[in-house]
Amino acid sequence: MPIERSVLRARIENAAQYIGPLWPLRTFNAANPLVGFEDQPFDRAVQQAGELFGGRGYPTPAVFRQAWERGEIDPDLLTRRLAEHGITRRPDELLDQMNTDEQERPAPPADAPLDRVLVKWLSAFLDQGQAAWPMPNRSEGFFAAWRAVAPYDDALPTVDRAANLPDTLLDAFEAVLSGYPETQWESIFVHHLAALPGWTGFIKWRARRANTAWQDAYPISLADYLAVRLTLADRMDQAIAPDRAQDLPANGVDRPSLPRIWLEAWEASYRSRLLDDLQQSPPAAPDSPPDERPDAQLVFCIDVRSEVIRRHIEAQGPYETHGYAGFFGVPMQHQPYGTDTRVKACPPIVDPKHRILERPAPDRQAQADAHDWWSALETARRALVKTLKSNVAAAFGFVEGSGGFFGGAMAARTLVPSLLFRLGEAITEWVPAPDSFTEPTVDRPAPADSAEDDGLPVGLSFKAKVLYAEAAFRLMGWTDRFAPIVVFTGHGSQTPNNPYKSSLDCGACSGNPGGPNARVLAALCNEDAVREALRERGIDIPDDTVFLAGQHNTTTDEISLFVDEADLPVPRTALERLRQDLASARADAAAERVGTMNARVDTGRDGAARRETERRAADWAETRPEWGLAGNASFIVGRRRLTEGLDLEGRAFLHSYDWRTDEDGTALENIMTGPLVVGEWINTQYYFSTVDNAAYGSGSKVTQNVVGKIGIVQGNGGDLMTGLPLQSLQIDDEHPYHRPLRLLSVIEAPTDRVDQILERHAALAQLLDNEWIRLTVLDPTEEHTFFHYRPGLSWEARTDAAAAPAGAGS
Repeated sequence: MPIERSVLRARIENAAQYIGPLWPLRTFNAANPLVGFEDQPFDRAVQQAGELFGGRGYPTPAVFRQAWERGEIDPDLLTRRLAEHGITRRPDELLDQMNTDEQERPAPPADAPLDRVLVKWLSAFLDQGQAAWPMPNRSEGFFAAWRAVAPYDDALPTVDRAANLPDTLLDAFEAVLSGYPETQWESIFVHHLAALPGWTGFIKWRARRANTAWQDAYPISLADYLAVRLTLADRMDQAIAPDRAQDLPANGVDRPSLPRIWLEAWEASYRSRLLDDLQQSPPAAPDSPPDERPDAQLVFCIDVRSEVIRRHIEAQGPYETHGYAGFFGVPMQHQPYGTDTRVKACPPIVDPKHRILERPAPDRQAQADAHDWWSALETARRALVKTLKSNVAAAFGFVEGSGGFFGGAMAARTLVPSLLFRLGEAITEWVPAPDSFTEPTVDRPAPADSAEDDGLPVGLSFKAKVLYAEAAFRLMGWTDRFAPIVVFTGHGSQTPNNPYKSSLDCGACSGNPGGPNARVLAALCNEDAVREALRERGIDIPDDTVFLAGQHNTTTDEISLFVDEADLPVPRTALERLRQDLASARADAAAERVGTMNARVDTGRDGAARRETERRAADWAETRPEWGLAGNASFIVGRRRLTEGLDLEGRAFLHSYDWRTDEDGTALENIMTGPLVVGEWINTQYYFSTVDNAAYGSGSKVTQNVVGKIGIVQGNGGDLMTGLPLQSLQIDDEHPYHRPLRLLSVIEAPTDRVDQILERHAALAQLLDNEWIRLTVLDPTEEHTFFHYRPGLSWEARTDAAAAPAGAGS
């Protein structure tokens, strides 16, 4: 009986739910590798995923021991947790027992011949410009392209002519599945998809993306993958159906394993200390009178790295900082000046609504011409070098003739990276950078210039401008008391020779820098018509307030302001004072960061920490340019006075929110269903990459190789690695820098408001009920009492509360 396409498609879709999407390197986004198991309680989910992927779900005994010895696990709390499960043995004995159990874990399965053959063809088909000789017939799709070249594959001696292969994708499934009942198909598909979760995760991501150039040109689907894999398995006498033990993941048993108890105690200890800090911080001063304004207000991304620089900026003087998702609420696609490249500049869960181009400002054409001249010269140089390197006739002579030059450049990059950093800064001052002479196209251009070839209009309508500006201030609870200078500060990283660079840029901008988004929002807020519309909506921006854009370099902690020096919108003295204070804050933040990186640098020496961060930003051999979001553990939503003055050690996402200005809860709903969910993605990626880097991370950078410009493999083949490298997580082979704790969210709002949001969003409530996120609410209507969330929309008041939190009653 022939297979029905609809039935086959449904079975594949059901099987694919266990595979998480994998973004390519250029836009590497954090994602929970166990996203397909989030409908299960955490403990059960990691058991099921362990059966399917062979990965660990909890930290190793060695990691628990280090946390215990550092005092990060409260002894009394751990004792109580153990006693609740009838365990009375001493913690050191339990650690020894867990270590014994660890040694009895089964070894991971050996590399399968079927995987090796399939990886070869996937690498060739999915290549995005790295290979000099691309695979033929790719435009016909993966199955058809493979069928055309498979007869020449030495790994398949039984395949010697195309007639031996199924003609169509459906024929391939019928040939293999005819001997199996339909009820077993899903199990078969899960088995083969989970064999290479990195490659299948990338295929899943690409197949579900609309209007992507590579997918449109060279289509591939999970059905293509399965058809090829099952055909190969049949021809290579490999198993089609899994053994019973490898069937669909079975429901786990909710047994209180020792690792689970230890993790819960560790998390509860962190929560208790954090809430103590929030309660015992010095009371904030009452709101300043309207005439006492801060010198400047800076809005940063909620990224944990922003917590450090915000703290040091506020220590410099009368400055105020806010936290907001780093795309600044503008769902846009960005096209940088001088390129045809278009990048998504909004979160993975948001679709772009506008395309923003960068064009020369009306009075900056001379700088644009100078930049274009140098850019054309550099483009020609690169093209010539590439041609000479890849040309068969010229390659050997080119190497002989240019060896000395390139050898010297290599030596300089290795021995004096800091000098190259300063040279790069000098060149930037000499050759005009695009942000010094361009402006974003926030206005709708003439119809002839606003083509919507990808469905996105260029620029924004007036209605959209007001919408995004108002949304930004509403979400932050910021409707009055504006400083003379307000800076929207995006962020991006600086590092050479790093395939994972996009993982260090702004996750809210899909792995791209957030500066362009900051420029757009600043431009909107500077428009008189937009301000007038905001005043009608209750957001009164003074006439003398000027909005600027900037970008925080998270590697060096330098904050660059995008300001036209020839036409300053603010007094020069005020701008220079701000820049000086930002430089001082940078020095202090750099010293703090360098102190966490095992750097052999005397941070007490003037400028030593800054120079070390510059070296890391330019050193092509540096495996740890910065820590990224390592250490993340909490997501705090509330007024700044709740955390002001606290050293949160760069472990907290900080989103500004004022419950008093959000009567209907709309702003909080947007925060909880957007940034909080993305925070969970980030947290789980760091968690699982730390607890089992082989299964859920990407191993050591030293042995990584880029394949097809899309992903990373270890050595010369194998599965695409799905998570973070060891150097992004570990201080050394024995000591993790990232503490693998599930995300704790602390929200300053009435509990009934949170209840209403959770009742409307079952998926969010599921994350809480299944303990992927821990939630504590500081209820200002209940004498600022902390309430812990319990599954099933119930709350439990914190019983060990100390004093009232900072800002209580204000």
